[in-house]
Amino acid sequence: MFEKITNENVLMFAIKHYDNPQCSGESEFADDMKRFKYLKRLLRKYLSSGELKERLILNHMIVINNLFGVDAGSTLLLFKIEPEFWPVLKSFMAFLNMLPEDELSHVEYDEKVKEALEKL
Repeated sequence: MFEKITNENVLMFAIKHYDNPQCSGESEFADDMKRFKYLKRLLRKYLSSGELKERLILNHMIVINNLFGVDAGSTLLLFKIEPEFWPVLKSFMAFLNMLPEDELSHVEYDEKVKEALEKL
């Protein structure tokens, strides 16, 4: 059904893989989808100012993982987050064991993020 994720079918892909038994309606799904926007904002802030809120980023990524599953969550993260943020994202995904094998092999890890995560 989803050979390739596009802007036209990403919402259907997310709905298909969304698993929240406590979800009470569309507004809660929309709130959960906003996590990608919040995550992007945190990554942008890190790249522009150097301020890393690793625990908040981890929290959003764990919730995404729990709501969509590892495979679909990883797919959505890589689709929704621009390539400029992928080194940081790759570091977090590897830390959480969310990185699919052979995915982002051409992208280097962000060393500052790796060091911060190793201290946790």
